[in-house]
Amino acid sequence: MDTSSPPEPGEDTALAELLCQPHRAALECSLLRLCRAEALVALGQYPQALEDLDAVCRAEPGQHEAFFRKGKVLLEMGQRAEALLAWEHCLTLSPHFQLARREMEKIIMEADAPQPCTAAHLDDAHLSSAGSQVDGGSPVLPCSTQAQDQEGELADGQGGAGCEHSQDRATLPQLGQQPEPETSAGTQGQCLLDKKEETAAAKCTQPCLGESLSMSDLECSLCIRMFFEPVTTPCGHTFCKECLERCLDHRPNCPLCKQSLREYLKAGRYSPTVLLQDIMLATFPTELAERRELHRAEMAELSNLTKNIPIFVCTMSFPGIPCPLHVFEPRYRLMIRRCQESGTRRFGMCIYENGKSFADYGCMLEIRRVELLADGRSLVDTIGRQRFRVLSRGHRDGYHTADIEFLEDRKVSGEELQELQCLHESTYRLAQRFCEHGDLTSRHILMQHGPLPEKEEDIQASADGPTWCWWLISILPLDPSYQLSLFSCTSLRARLSQLQRVLTALLQQPPPRHLLPERSPRRRL
Repeated sequence: MDTSSPPEPGEDTALAELLCQPHRAALECSLLRLCRAEALVALGQYPQALEDLDAVCRAEPGQHEAFFRKGKVLLEMGQRAEALLAWEHCLTLSPHFQLARREMEKIIMEADAPQPCTAAHLDDAHLSSAGSQVDGGSPVLPCSTQAQDQEGELADGQGGAGCEHSQDRATLPQLGQQPEPETSAGTQGQCLLDKKEETAAAKCTQPCLGESLSMSDLECSLCIRMFFEPVTTPCGHTFCKECLERCLDHRPNCPLCKQSLREYLKAGRYSPTVLLQDIMLATFPTELAERRELHRAEMAELSNLTKNIPIFVCTMSFPGIPCPLHVFEPRYRLMIRRCQESGTRRFGMCIYENGKSFADYGCMLEIRRVELLADGRSLVDTIGRQRFRVLSRGHRDGYHTADIEFLEDRKVSGEELQELQCLHESTYRLAQRFCEHGDLTSRHILMQHGPLPEKEEDIQASADGPTWCWWLISILPLDPSYQLSLFSCTSLRARLSQLQRVLTALLQQPPPRHLLPERSPRRRL
């Protein structure tokens, strides 16, 4: 006895409608498979997701989005060549699908990226090992239309070889796999067209980087300006060289992902991203020229040695005397780097003065050598050059600047010059006596500054006077304010007279306590 209940009214009608429209069931199945593939990708189960996407591509050969998602999964699995083929087929179905075009650009811009098209010549475009470029330098992407152009050249060169065989050789020379059935069928249909018309259509539809890129795609995320001397970090982020250096002055991490860049900073080599420079030159030559001109103007401003010169507020320095520095503050690291990049390799040194940011007089230092340390600090070997007087003060990016004028000793002649020569001789002899007195000159001072310099023949040859005077002032136990008064004096006679009185007093008195040999303190039990 049949106990099954009779079907409800309308059920047979719905079932008949579903059976009469199998494509609707297939569509729903494809949507379910796409949703499941997305879930599997989120879980990291890429092989299972690829199976669902393959099924959707076979069921819906005209759905370009399925091929795009398939390419994304293949890229996650490390199969870049297969991903390029999937995106190429996606662009064949929908030439204006920007997402697939951008993904192909990212892969092709890599130096070791696989190339889906490898023929030696195309009509107006060819692919280099680092990417695709138009003859004028404008990068392009490989697409099915380029493969069709290539197919025509290979067919002519081989004496009318089969169309399908030529297409396979043009697009898959290194991948070792055949295209999917629907791809081969589409290719065979296209090969039946007239070759000249196909080539003309291909030239009109080639996707160029100039069409897909905008200025915002080539902006540094730090300065929000067009890249200038772009460098790419080991973590894959690109910045202007100067912007990255300024960030690393404060913290040795990537400004975006915070990955440690200590080893990158330790190497001290910022190699420019040549491919990106070529792309900018090809796509936005006018904007790049303006960016270069702006940088050149900034460097010209930094090269002025009397206007807005950088000031290092630290200690007294003197003409002709070495001045080693340990630079660790971010603002001074930037200052030293700019002095090197501008080509001047010079900056001012002043001491701090109460009521002012720095004293009214200072010495220009020249950078001789810079030793970078692993954490970004640097040991800078400098030597004093010219004295200057501060006219006005300012700031630039955290460090002090000043407008200055250089100082020169007043020149004398005749009888006054003879008296100056005699004073110079007597003062130099006192300096020699002071240096020969073992208790008055400690060894570490002589090791740092070296021995007493030789006496100059022409005492007025230099605008700052004899070098040995500055050497003596730098090692004498003088108060910085007194050193500054000698430093600012533009009369060599007055400076020698002051030194003579100081040396005479030191030679007549017992050595100061800080120059006596140190005794080890007794431990109290």
